[in-house]
Amino acid sequence: MRILIVDDEVIIRTGLCTVIDWKELGLELLPAASSAEEALERIPVEKPHIVLTDIRMSGMDGIELARQVKLLLPDTEIVILTGYDDFSYAQQALREGVTDYLLKTSRPEEIIKAALKCKQNIMDKWESVKQDMLQQAALRTQLLDRVLNRGLQEDEHALDQLMVWFRKYGVDVYPDSGLPAPMQVLLLYVSGWGESPITELLQGAAENILFELIPCVTLMNKDHLLLVVRHEAGFTDQAGLTKALKRVTDTLKCSAFAALGTVAPDFNGLRESYRTAKEVFAYQGLIGTKGLFTLEDIRERSGGRTVCTEKEEAELTAILMSDNATELRHWVNQKVRALMEDTAATPLSVQGYLQSMMIAGHRWLERACSAQNGTASLSTLPVYEGEGRPEDEVFKVLSAVMTRFHQGLDQNRYAYVYKSIAYIRDNLHQPISLQQVAGFVHVNPNHFSEVFKRETGCTYIEFVTQERMKRAIDILQGTQTKVSDIARRVGYEDIKYFTQQFKKYTGRTPSEFRQGNKD
Repeated sequence: MRILIVDDEVIIRTGLCTVIDWKELGLELLPAASSAEEALERIPVEKPHIVLTDIRMSGMDGIELARQVKLLLPDTEIVILTGYDDFSYAQQALREGVTDYLLKTSRPEEIIKAALKCKQNIMDKWESVKQDMLQQAALRTQLLDRVLNRGLQEDEHALDQLMVWFRKYGVDVYPDSGLPAPMQVLLLYVSGWGESPITELLQGAAENILFELIPCVTLMNKDHLLLVVRHEAGFTDQAGLTKALKRVTDTLKCSAFAALGTVAPDFNGLRESYRTAKEVFAYQGLIGTKGLFTLEDIRERSGGRTVCTEKEEAELTAILMSDNATELRHWVNQKVRALMEDTAATPLSVQGYLQSMMIAGHRWLERACSAQNGTASLSTLPVYEGEGRPEDEVFKVLSAVMTRFHQGLDQNRYAYVYKSIAYIRDNLHQPISLQQVAGFVHVNPNHFSEVFKRETGCTYIEFVTQERMKRAIDILQGTQTKVSDIARRVGYEDIKYFTQQFKKYTGRTPSEFRQGNKD
Protein backbone atom coordinates (compact mmCIF):
# COMPACT_ATOMS: atom_id res chain seq x y z
CA MET A 1 0.00 0.00 0.00
CA ARG A 2 1.53 3.35 -1.11
CA ILE A 3 1.50 6.77 0.61
CA LEU A 4 2.39 10.14 -0.95
CA ILE A 5 3.35 13.21 1.12
CA VAL A 6 2.67 16.63 -0.46
CA ASP A 7 4.05 19.85 1.11
CA ASP A 8 5.84 22.91 -0.27
CA GLU A 9 7.95 23.29 2.89
CA VAL A 10 11.07 21.15 2.66
CA ILE A 11 11.44 20.89 6.45
CA ILE A 12 7.90 19.53 6.85
CA ARG A 13 8.35 17.13 3.94
CA THR A 14 11.64 15.83 5.30
CA GLY A 15 10.29 15.54 8.82
CA LEU A 16 7.22 13.54 7.79
CA CYS A 17 9.36 11.24 5.67
CA THR A 18 11.98 10.53 8.32
CA VAL A 19 10.33 10.81 11.74
CA ILE A 20 7.79 8.05 11.06
CA ASP A 21 8.82 4.51 10.03
CA TRP A 22 6.26 4.08 7.24
CA LYS A 23 7.59 0.65 6.23
CA GLU A 24 6.94 -0.61 9.74
CA LEU A 25 3.31 0.45 9.27
CA GLY A 26 3.08 -1.62 6.10
CA LEU A 27 3.17 1.43 3.83
CA GLU A 28 5.47 2.13 0.89
CA LEU A 29 6.61 5.77 1.03
CA LEU A 30 6.68 7.35 -2.42
CA PRO A 31 9.07 10.28 -3.10
CA ALA A 32 7.49 13.38 -1.56
CA ALA A 33 5.94 16.03 -3.86
CA SER A 34 6.77 19.70 -3.35
CA SER A 35 3.50 21.03 -4.82
CA ALA A 36 -0.05 19.99 -5.64
CA GLU A 37 0.73 20.40 -9.35
CA GLU A 38 3.63 17.93 -9.12
CA ALA A 39 1.47 15.51 -7.18
CA LEU A 40 -1.30 15.61 -9.82
CA GLU A 41 1.20 14.80 -12.55
CA ARG A 42 2.49 11.76 -10.69
CA ILE A 43 -0.69 10.41 -9.13
CA PRO A 44 -2.16 8.83 -12.32
CA VAL A 45 1.09 6.85 -12.75
CA GLU A 46 2.10 6.09 -9.15
CA LYS A 47 -1.49 5.61 -7.89
CA PRO A 48 -0.96 6.23 -4.16
CA HIS A 49 -3.53 4.72 -1.83
CA ILE A 50 -3.06 7.47 0.78
CA VAL A 51 -2.22 11.16 0.20
CA LEU A 52 -0.98 13.24 3.15
CA THR A 53 -1.07 16.89 2.06
CA ASP A 54 -0.74 20.43 3.37
CA ILE A 55 -3.73 22.76 2.83
CA ARG A 56 -1.96 26.05 2.15
CA MET A 57 0.67 25.78 -0.58
CA SER A 58 1.83 28.13 -3.30
CA GLY A 59 -0.27 27.47 -6.39
CA MET A 60 -3.03 24.90 -5.97
CA ASP A 61 -4.05 24.34 -2.34
CA GLY A 62 -4.63 21.04 -0.60
CA ILE A 63 -8.42 21.17 -0.75
CA GLU A 64 -8.41 21.58 -4.55
CA LEU A 65 -5.82 18.80 -4.74
CA ALA A 66 -8.13 16.56 -2.70
CA ARG A 67 -11.00 17.29 -5.09
CA GLN A 68 -8.86 16.50 -8.15
CA VAL A 69 -7.48 13.31 -6.60
CA LYS A 70 -10.99 12.07 -5.82
CA LEU A 71 -11.92 12.60 -9.48
CA LEU A 72 -8.89 10.60 -10.62
CA LEU A 73 -8.83 7.90 -7.93
CA PRO A 74 -12.10 7.90 -5.94
CA ASP A 75 -10.92 5.28 -3.45
CA THR A 76 -7.77 7.20 -2.42
CA GLU A 77 -7.70 8.17 1.25
CA ILE A 78 -6.65 11.78 1.96
CA VAL A 79 -5.38 13.33 5.19
CA ILE A 80 -5.08 17.14 5.43
CA LEU A 81 -2.26 18.75 7.43
CA THR A 82 -2.39 22.44 8.22
CA GLY A 83 -0.86 24.99 10.51
CA TYR A 84 -4.19 26.74 10.92
CA ASP A 85 -6.68 25.59 13.49
CA ASP A 86 -9.61 26.81 11.46
CA PHE A 87 -12.83 24.79 11.56
CA SER A 88 -13.99 26.21 8.22
CA TYR A 89 -11.01 24.56 6.55
CA ALA A 90 -11.92 21.27 8.17
CA GLN A 91 -15.53 21.51 6.98
CA GLN A 92 -14.49 22.26 3.42
CA ALA A 93 -11.91 19.46 3.47
CA LEU A 94 -14.48 16.93 4.72
CA ARG A 95 -16.86 17.94 1.93
CA GLU A 96 -14.17 16.94 -0.56
CA GLY A 97 -14.02 13.45 0.93
CA VAL A 98 -10.98 13.93 3.18
CA THR A 99 -10.58 11.13 5.71
CA ASP A 100 -8.92 13.14 8.49
CA TYR A 101 -7.81 16.66 9.37
CA LEU A 102 -4.67 17.22 11.46
CA LEU A 103 -2.62 20.16 12.64
CA LYS A 104 1.04 20.26 11.67
CA THR A 105 1.75 20.45 15.38
CA SER A 106 0.19 16.96 15.83
CA ARG A 107 2.41 14.41 17.53
CA PRO A 108 3.81 11.52 15.41
CA GLU A 109 1.47 9.05 17.08
CA GLU A 110 -1.55 11.10 15.97
CA ILE A 111 -0.31 11.09 12.36
CA ILE A 112 0.35 7.36 12.60
CA LYS A 113 -3.16 6.83 13.95
CA ALA A 114 -4.65 8.77 11.02
CA ALA A 115 -2.54 6.81 8.50
CA LEU A 116 -3.57 3.50 10.00
CA LYS A 117 -7.21 4.59 9.90
CA CYS A 118 -6.80 5.27 6.18
CA LYS A 119 -5.10 1.92 5.69
CA GLN A 120 -7.94 0.11 7.44
CA ASN A 121 -10.53 1.97 5.35
CA ILE A 122 -8.77 0.82 2.18
CA MET A 123 -8.49 -2.77 3.38
CA ASP A 124 -12.21 -2.75 4.22
CA LYS A 125 -12.98 -1.50 0.70
CA TRP A 126 -10.76 -4.19 -0.82
CA GLU A 127 -12.46 -6.88 1.22
CA SER A 128 -15.87 -5.55 0.22
CA VAL A 129 -14.88 -5.54 -3.45
CA LYS A 130 -13.41 -9.02 -3.12
CA GLN A 131 -16.58 -10.39 -1.54
CA ASP A 132 -18.71 -8.68 -4.15
CA MET A 133 -16.57 -10.13 -6.93
CA LEU A 134 -16.75 -13.60 -5.39
CA GLN A 135 -20.52 -13.30 -5.07
CA GLN A 136 -20.86 -12.10 -8.67
CA ALA A 137 -18.55 -14.86 -9.87
CA ALA A 138 -20.59 -17.46 -7.99
CA LEU A 139 -23.82 -16.13 -9.51
CA ARG A 140 -22.29 -16.14 -12.99
CA THR A 141 -20.97 -19.66 -12.45
CA GLN A 142 -24.41 -20.88 -11.34
CA LEU A 143 -26.06 -19.18 -14.30
CA LEU A 144 -23.57 -20.56 -16.81
CA ASP A 145 -23.78 -24.02 -15.25
CA ARG A 146 -27.53 -23.84 -15.59
CA VAL A 147 -27.59 -22.84 -19.25
CA LEU A 148 -24.94 -25.43 -20.17
CA ASN A 149 -26.37 -28.37 -18.25
CA ARG A 150 -30.10 -27.78 -17.95
CA GLY A 151 -31.14 -24.92 -20.21
CA LEU A 152 -32.91 -21.70 -19.25
CA GLN A 153 -36.43 -23.12 -19.71
CA GLU A 154 -37.86 -19.75 -20.73
CA ASP A 155 -36.66 -18.02 -17.56
CA GLU A 156 -36.64 -14.45 -18.86
CA HIS A 157 -34.92 -13.00 -15.78
CA ALA A 158 -32.03 -15.47 -16.01
CA LEU A 159 -31.84 -14.87 -19.77
CA ASP A 160 -31.60 -11.11 -19.23
CA GLN A 161 -28.79 -11.58 -16.71
CA LEU A 162 -26.94 -13.87 -19.09
CA MET A 163 -27.30 -11.44 -21.99
CA VAL A 164 -25.93 -8.56 -19.91
CA TRP A 165 -22.93 -10.62 -18.89
CA PHE A 166 -22.23 -11.96 -22.38
CA ARG A 167 -22.77 -8.58 -24.02
CA LYS A 168 -20.26 -7.01 -21.66
CA TYR A 169 -17.55 -9.18 -23.22
CA GLY A 170 -18.83 -8.96 -26.78
CA VAL A 171 -19.98 -12.56 -26.98
CA ASP A 172 -23.65 -12.59 -27.86
CA VAL A 173 -23.99 -9.66 -30.32
CA TYR A 174 -22.12 -8.36 -33.30
CA PRO A 175 -20.80 -4.86 -32.57
CA ASP A 176 -22.39 -3.22 -35.62
CA SER A 177 -25.60 -5.05 -36.47
CA GLY A 178 -26.72 -5.90 -32.95
CA LEU A 179 -27.95 -9.26 -34.22
CA PRO A 180 -27.57 -12.38 -32.07
CA ALA A 181 -24.24 -14.07 -32.76
CA PRO A 182 -23.67 -17.84 -32.87
CA MET A 183 -21.52 -19.18 -30.03
CA GLN A 184 -19.41 -22.25 -29.27
CA VAL A 185 -18.20 -23.93 -26.09
CA LEU A 186 -14.46 -24.54 -25.90
CA LEU A 187 -12.89 -26.79 -23.24
CA LEU A 188 -9.18 -26.28 -22.72
CA TYR A 189 -6.53 -28.22 -20.79
CA VAL A 190 -3.09 -26.63 -20.49
CA SER A 191 -0.03 -28.45 -19.16
CA GLY A 192 3.75 -28.27 -19.00
CA TRP A 193 4.44 -26.32 -15.83
CA GLY A 194 4.32 -29.22 -13.39
CA GLU A 195 1.79 -30.24 -10.78
CA SER A 196 -0.86 -28.25 -8.92
CA PRO A 197 -0.86 -25.46 -7.69
CA ILE A 198 1.51 -24.43 -10.52
CA THR A 199 -1.03 -25.83 -12.98
CA GLU A 200 -3.65 -23.44 -11.60
CA LEU A 201 -1.31 -20.50 -12.27
CA LEU A 202 -0.79 -21.72 -15.83
CA GLN A 203 -4.51 -22.10 -16.30
CA GLY A 204 -5.11 -18.56 -15.04
CA ALA A 205 -2.40 -17.17 -17.33
CA ALA A 206 -3.97 -18.95 -20.33
CA GLU A 207 -7.37 -17.54 -19.37
CA ASN A 208 -5.98 -13.99 -19.27
CA ILE A 209 -4.35 -14.26 -22.71
CA LEU A 210 -7.46 -15.71 -24.36
CA PHE A 211 -9.62 -13.10 -22.69
CA GLU A 212 -7.55 -10.43 -24.43
CA LEU A 213 -7.49 -12.19 -27.82
CA ILE A 214 -11.06 -13.33 -28.40
CA PRO A 215 -14.60 -12.34 -27.31
CA CYS A 216 -15.43 -14.90 -24.65
CA VAL A 217 -16.70 -15.53 -21.16
CA THR A 218 -14.67 -17.98 -19.10
CA LEU A 219 -15.17 -20.37 -16.25
CA MET A 220 -12.21 -21.99 -14.47
CA ASN A 221 -12.86 -25.58 -13.45
CA LYS A 222 -10.66 -27.90 -11.40
CA ASP A 223 -8.56 -29.21 -14.28
CA HIS A 224 -9.63 -27.25 -17.35
CA LEU A 225 -10.97 -23.97 -18.67
CA LEU A 226 -14.44 -23.56 -20.11
CA LEU A 227 -14.95 -20.76 -22.60
CA VAL A 228 -18.09 -19.63 -24.40
CA VAL A 229 -16.75 -17.97 -27.55
CA ARG A 230 -18.54 -15.81 -30.07
CA HIS A 231 -18.34 -17.63 -33.41
CA GLU A 232 -17.24 -15.44 -36.26
CA ALA A 233 -15.85 -16.72 -39.57
CA GLY A 234 -12.22 -15.80 -40.10
CA PHE A 235 -11.81 -14.66 -36.49
CA THR A 236 -13.06 -17.20 -33.94
CA ASP A 237 -13.80 -20.16 -36.18
CA GLN A 238 -11.65 -23.30 -35.88
CA ALA A 239 -8.73 -21.72 -37.71
CA GLY A 240 -8.94 -18.52 -35.66
CA LEU A 241 -9.12 -20.38 -32.36
CA THR A 242 -6.16 -22.56 -33.37
CA LYS A 243 -4.19 -19.37 -33.95
CA ALA A 244 -5.23 -17.99 -30.54
CA LEU A 245 -4.22 -21.23 -28.82
CA LYS A 246 -0.83 -21.12 -30.53
CA ARG A 247 -0.37 -17.66 -29.05
CA VAL A 248 -1.07 -19.13 -25.62
CA THR A 249 1.35 -22.05 -26.00
CA ASP A 250 4.11 -19.89 -27.53
CA THR A 251 3.79 -17.22 -24.83
CA LEU A 252 3.53 -19.57 -21.85
CA LYS A 253 5.80 -22.33 -23.20
CA CYS A 254 3.15 -24.96 -22.53
CA SER A 255 0.95 -27.53 -24.29
CA ALA A 256 -2.78 -27.19 -24.88
CA PHE A 257 -5.52 -29.70 -25.66
CA ALA A 258 -8.81 -28.13 -26.67
CA ALA A 259 -12.23 -29.53 -27.58
CA LEU A 260 -14.63 -27.37 -29.58
CA GLY A 261 -18.38 -27.97 -29.41
CA THR A 262 -20.91 -27.45 -32.17
CA VAL A 263 -22.03 -23.95 -33.14
CA ALA A 264 -24.98 -22.72 -31.05
CA PRO A 265 -27.29 -20.24 -32.81
CA ASP A 266 -28.55 -18.89 -29.47
CA PHE A 267 -28.37 -19.44 -25.71
CA ASN A 268 -30.60 -22.52 -25.86
CA GLY A 269 -28.14 -24.15 -28.25
CA LEU A 270 -25.24 -23.81 -25.80
CA ARG A 271 -26.34 -26.94 -23.98
CA GLU A 272 -25.74 -29.06 -27.10
CA SER A 273 -22.46 -27.25 -27.80
CA TYR A 274 -21.28 -28.06 -24.28
CA ARG A 275 -22.34 -31.70 -24.59
CA THR A 276 -20.37 -32.18 -27.81
CA ALA A 277 -17.34 -30.33 -26.41
CA LYS A 278 -17.33 -32.71 -23.42
CA GLU A 279 -17.66 -35.70 -25.73
CA VAL A 280 -14.60 -34.61 -27.70
CA PHE A 281 -12.68 -33.60 -24.55
CA ALA A 282 -13.04 -37.15 -23.19
CA TYR A 283 -10.81 -38.34 -26.05
CA GLN A 284 -7.77 -36.52 -24.67
CA GLY A 285 -4.83 -38.88 -25.04
CA LEU A 286 -6.65 -40.99 -27.64
CA ILE A 287 -6.70 -38.44 -30.47
CA GLY A 288 -3.68 -36.53 -29.19
CA THR A 289 -2.39 -34.52 -26.26
CA LYS A 290 -2.27 -31.13 -27.94
CA GLY A 291 -4.22 -29.29 -30.59
CA LEU A 292 -7.82 -28.24 -31.24
CA PHE A 293 -10.31 -31.04 -31.96
CA THR A 294 -13.97 -31.31 -32.98
CA LEU A 295 -16.57 -34.04 -33.51
CA GLU A 296 -15.08 -34.70 -36.92
CA ASP A 297 -11.94 -36.07 -35.26
CA ILE A 298 -13.84 -38.79 -33.39
CA ARG A 299 -16.70 -39.58 -35.75
CA GLU A 300 -15.12 -42.75 -37.20
CA ARG A 301 -14.22 -44.35 -33.86
CA SER A 302 -16.34 -47.41 -33.16
CA GLY A 303 -14.65 -48.63 -29.96
CA GLY A 304 -11.72 -50.92 -29.21
CA ARG A 305 -11.66 -54.14 -27.20
CA THR A 306 -12.88 -54.00 -23.64
CA VAL A 307 -11.76 -57.31 -22.08
CA CYS A 308 -8.37 -58.89 -21.37
CA THR A 309 -7.69 -62.08 -23.29
CA GLU A 310 -6.96 -65.34 -21.48
CA LYS A 311 -3.36 -64.99 -22.60
CA GLU A 312 -3.09 -61.50 -21.11
CA GLU A 313 -4.68 -62.63 -17.87
CA ALA A 314 -2.19 -65.53 -17.69
CA GLU A 315 0.69 -63.09 -18.28
CA LEU A 316 -0.60 -60.87 -15.49
CA THR A 317 -1.05 -63.66 -12.96
CA ALA A 318 2.47 -64.93 -13.67
CA ILE A 319 3.87 -61.46 -12.97
CA LEU A 320 1.80 -61.03 -9.82
CA MET A 321 3.01 -64.40 -8.61
CA SER A 322 6.65 -63.42 -9.27
CA ASP A 323 6.37 -60.31 -7.06
CA ASN A 324 8.29 -58.26 -9.62
CA ALA A 325 7.16 -54.62 -9.54
CA THR A 326 9.44 -53.59 -12.41
CA GLU A 327 8.06 -56.29 -14.69
CA LEU A 328 4.50 -55.35 -13.66
CA ARG A 329 5.13 -51.69 -14.49
CA HIS A 330 6.53 -52.62 -17.90
CA TRP A 331 3.59 -54.92 -18.67
CA VAL A 332 0.98 -52.34 -17.66
CA ASN A 333 2.70 -49.56 -19.64
CA GLN A 334 2.90 -51.78 -22.72
CA LYS A 335 -0.79 -52.74 -22.58
CA VAL A 336 -2.05 -49.22 -21.90
CA ARG A 337 0.14 -47.75 -24.65
CA ALA A 338 -1.22 -50.24 -27.18
CA LEU A 339 -4.72 -49.48 -25.95
CA MET A 340 -4.32 -45.72 -26.37
CA GLU A 341 -2.83 -46.12 -29.85
CA ASP A 342 -5.78 -48.16 -31.11
CA THR A 343 -7.42 -45.93 -33.75
CA ALA A 344 -10.85 -47.40 -32.97
CA ALA A 345 -10.67 -46.85 -29.20
CA THR A 346 -13.21 -44.70 -27.39
CA PRO A 347 -13.19 -43.48 -23.77
CA LEU A 348 -15.82 -46.13 -22.95
CA SER A 349 -13.86 -49.00 -24.48
CA VAL A 350 -10.66 -47.82 -22.79
CA GLN A 351 -12.43 -47.66 -19.44
CA GLY A 352 -13.78 -51.18 -19.97
CA TYR A 353 -10.36 -52.61 -20.77
CA LEU A 354 -8.68 -50.90 -17.81
CA GLN A 355 -11.38 -52.23 -15.50
CA SER A 356 -10.88 -55.69 -17.01
CA MET A 357 -7.17 -55.57 -16.14
CA MET A 358 -7.89 -54.69 -12.55
CA ILE A 359 -10.69 -57.24 -12.21
CA ALA A 360 -8.27 -59.89 -13.47
CA GLY A 361 -5.87 -58.88 -10.68
CA HIS A 362 -8.60 -58.99 -8.04
CA ARG A 363 -9.83 -62.37 -9.31
CA TRP A 364 -6.32 -63.75 -9.03
CA LEU A 365 -5.95 -62.43 -5.49
CA GLU A 366 -9.19 -64.09 -4.42
CA ARG A 367 -8.06 -67.42 -5.90
CA ALA A 368 -4.59 -67.10 -4.40
CA CYS A 369 -5.86 -66.17 -0.94
CA SER A 370 -8.35 -69.05 -0.92
CA ALA A 371 -5.31 -71.30 -1.21
CA GLN A 372 -4.32 -70.02 2.25
CA ASN A 373 -7.81 -70.85 3.58
CA GLY A 374 -8.60 -67.17 3.76
CA THR A 375 -10.38 -64.48 1.79
CA ALA A 376 -8.95 -61.32 0.27
CA SER A 377 -10.23 -58.04 1.70
CA LEU A 378 -10.56 -56.01 -1.48
CA SER A 379 -12.20 -53.05 0.28
CA THR A 380 -8.87 -51.80 1.62
CA LEU A 381 -7.14 -51.90 -1.77
CA PRO A 382 -6.79 -48.65 -3.75
CA VAL A 383 -9.48 -48.06 -6.38
CA TYR A 384 -9.22 -46.72 -9.90
CA GLU A 385 -10.19 -43.04 -9.73
CA GLY A 386 -9.59 -42.13 -13.37
CA GLU A 387 -7.91 -38.81 -12.52
CA GLY A 388 -4.24 -39.53 -13.20
CA ARG A 389 -2.46 -41.19 -16.10
CA PRO A 390 -4.20 -44.53 -16.86
CA GLU A 391 -1.00 -46.57 -16.62
CA ASP A 392 -0.16 -45.06 -13.22
CA GLU A 393 -3.64 -45.70 -11.86
CA VAL A 394 -3.75 -49.32 -13.05
CA PHE A 395 -0.23 -50.04 -11.78
CA LYS A 396 -1.15 -48.64 -8.35
CA VAL A 397 -4.10 -51.04 -8.05
CA LEU A 398 -2.29 -54.13 -9.37
CA SER A 399 0.83 -53.40 -7.34
CA ALA A 400 -1.29 -53.29 -4.19
CA VAL A 401 -2.85 -56.63 -5.18
CA MET A 402 0.59 -58.18 -5.60
CA THR A 403 1.84 -56.77 -2.31
CA ARG A 404 -1.23 -58.01 -0.41
CA PHE A 405 -0.70 -61.60 -1.54
CA HIS A 406 3.02 -61.77 -0.84
CA GLN A 407 2.69 -60.10 2.55
CA GLY A 408 0.26 -62.88 3.47
CA LEU A 409 2.79 -65.49 2.40
CA ASP A 410 5.48 -64.02 4.60
CA GLN A 411 3.39 -64.79 7.67
CA ASN A 412 3.12 -68.54 6.92
CA ARG A 413 5.78 -71.14 7.69
CA TYR A 414 4.84 -73.22 4.66
CA ALA A 415 4.25 -70.29 2.36
CA TYR A 416 5.68 -72.18 -0.59
CA VAL A 417 2.77 -74.66 -0.45
CA TYR A 418 0.19 -71.88 -0.78
CA LYS A 419 2.25 -70.19 -3.44
CA SER A 420 2.30 -73.49 -5.34
CA ILE A 421 -1.49 -73.81 -5.02
CA ALA A 422 -1.94 -70.37 -6.56
CA TYR A 423 0.45 -71.37 -9.33
CA ILE A 424 -1.49 -74.57 -9.98
CA ARG A 425 -4.79 -72.74 -10.23
CA ASP A 426 -3.28 -70.30 -12.71
CA ASN A 427 -1.97 -73.09 -14.93
CA LEU A 428 -4.76 -75.68 -15.01
CA HIS A 429 -5.00 -75.28 -18.80
CA GLN A 430 -1.62 -76.95 -19.34
CA PRO A 431 0.32 -80.01 -18.09
CA ILE A 432 1.79 -79.23 -14.66
CA SER A 433 3.91 -81.91 -13.01
CA LEU A 434 4.87 -82.10 -9.35
CA GLN A 435 8.51 -81.57 -10.33
CA GLN A 436 7.58 -78.43 -12.29
CA VAL A 437 5.66 -76.90 -9.37
CA ALA A 438 8.35 -77.86 -6.85
CA GLY A 439 10.90 -76.16 -9.07
CA PHE A 440 8.75 -73.04 -9.22
CA VAL A 441 8.78 -72.73 -5.41
CA HIS A 442 12.44 -73.89 -5.20
CA VAL A 443 11.81 -76.94 -3.00
CA ASN A 444 13.01 -80.56 -3.33
CA PRO A 445 10.20 -82.57 -5.07
CA ASN A 446 10.12 -85.32 -2.43
CA HIS A 447 9.96 -82.84 0.46
CA PHE A 448 7.39 -80.78 -1.44
CA SER A 449 5.17 -83.84 -2.01
CA GLU A 450 5.26 -84.73 1.69
CA VAL A 451 4.50 -81.22 2.98
CA PHE A 452 1.88 -80.61 0.28
CA LYS A 453 -0.09 -83.70 1.33
CA ARG A 454 0.17 -82.78 5.01
CA GLU A 455 -1.04 -79.19 4.41
CA THR A 456 -3.81 -79.93 1.89
CA GLY A 457 -4.96 -83.38 3.01
CA CYS A 458 -4.54 -84.95 -0.42
CA THR A 459 -1.80 -85.94 -2.81
CA TYR A 460 -0.56 -83.61 -5.51
CA ILE A 461 -2.34 -85.55 -8.30
CA GLU A 462 -5.61 -85.65 -6.32
CA PHE A 463 -5.44 -81.92 -5.68
CA VAL A 464 -4.77 -81.01 -9.34
CA THR A 465 -7.60 -83.26 -10.52
CA GLN A 466 -10.02 -81.70 -8.00
CA GLU A 467 -9.06 -78.19 -9.09
CA ARG A 468 -9.54 -79.09 -12.75
CA MET A 469 -12.97 -80.52 -12.06
CA LYS A 470 -13.98 -77.45 -10.03
CA ARG A 471 -12.88 -75.20 -12.88
CA ALA A 472 -14.79 -77.32 -15.40
CA ILE A 473 -17.93 -77.10 -13.25
CA ASP A 474 -17.62 -73.31 -13.09
CA ILE A 475 -17.33 -73.08 -16.88
CA LEU A 476 -20.24 -75.47 -17.45
CA GLN A 477 -22.48 -73.52 -15.09
CA GLY A 478 -21.56 -70.09 -16.38
CA THR A 479 -21.18 -70.55 -20.15
CA GLN A 480 -22.34 -72.55 -23.15
CA THR A 481 -18.76 -73.50 -24.07
CA LYS A 482 -18.47 -76.84 -25.86
CA VAL A 483 -17.37 -79.76 -23.70
CA SER A 484 -14.32 -80.36 -25.92
CA ASP A 485 -13.19 -76.77 -25.39
CA ILE A 486 -13.78 -77.01 -21.64
CA ALA A 487 -11.61 -80.13 -21.54
CA ARG A 488 -8.74 -78.26 -23.18
CA ARG A 489 -9.21 -75.25 -20.90
CA VAL A 490 -8.68 -77.45 -17.84
CA GLY A 491 -5.69 -79.36 -19.23
CA TYR A 492 -7.16 -82.45 -20.96
CA GLU A 493 -6.45 -83.13 -24.61
CA ASP A 494 -8.24 -86.50 -24.39
CA ILE A 495 -11.96 -85.62 -24.16
CA LYS A 496 -12.93 -89.19 -23.31
CA TYR A 497 -10.54 -89.28 -20.35
CA PHE A 498 -11.82 -85.86 -19.21
CA THR A 499 -15.40 -87.15 -19.30
CA GLN A 500 -14.41 -90.20 -17.24
CA GLN A 501 -12.69 -88.04 -14.61
CA PHE A 502 -15.63 -85.62 -14.51
CA LYS A 503 -18.16 -88.42 -13.99
CA LYS A 504 -15.97 -89.94 -11.31
CA TYR A 505 -15.89 -86.56 -9.50
CA THR A 506 -19.56 -85.53 -9.94
CA GLY A 507 -21.43 -88.75 -10.76
CA ARG A 508 -22.54 -87.34 -14.11
CA THR A 509 -20.99 -86.66 -17.50
CA PRO A 510 -20.41 -83.01 -18.44
CA SER A 511 -23.46 -83.02 -20.74
CA GLU A 512 -25.67 -84.61 -18.06
CA PHE A 513 -24.37 -82.08 -15.51
CA ARG A 514 -25.21 -79.13 -17.77
CA GLN A 515 -28.65 -80.51 -18.59
CA GLY A 516 -29.34 -81.15 -14.92
CA ASN A 517 -28.54 -77.54 -14.06
CA LYS A 518 -30.95 -76.34 -16.76
CA ASP A 519 -33.73 -78.43 -15.31
